[in-house]
Amino acid sequence: MSSAEIARRLRDITERAVRYRIDRLIREGVIRVSALVNPKAIGLPVTADISVEVEAGRAMEVAQRLTEFEYVGYVGCSTGDREVSIQVYARDNEELYRFAAETVGSVPGVRKTSTHLVPLVLKDTYQWQIPDAVCKGETDEL
Repeated sequence: MSSAEIARRLRDITERAVRYRIDRLIREGVIRVSALVNPKAIGLPVTADISVEVEAGRAMEVAQRLTEFEYVGYVGCSTGDREVSIQVYARDNEELYRFAAETVGSVPGVRKTSTHLVPLVLKDTYQWQIPDAVCKGETDEL
């Protein structure tokens, strides 16, 4: 949405003030402007989450290595028996299998993987909105 449209909708703010506030939010790292690609639209219809069990003390090393793979869209470190989780996009199930078994499985420090197909996504990052409680300054609700 343009700054002019935001100003029109808010009614009591100028377009210039909207631009200034957006620039400040970008500078402060609150927001960023980017384009998100739909993997299915570019020939990667298979989505999977892979949980990775790693050797003791190697979670960050393994996670960093997994960020280097092109078909990995997300890498996160977590607690529990699966210290690293990734989301992968693939052309088909065979490609997904090879990536999980051969590529991820051969990363030094990986002990075991568990792959889960994600055939349906109901809400994704680009659909997330700031919770009302955060906007209102209420910090005790999650």
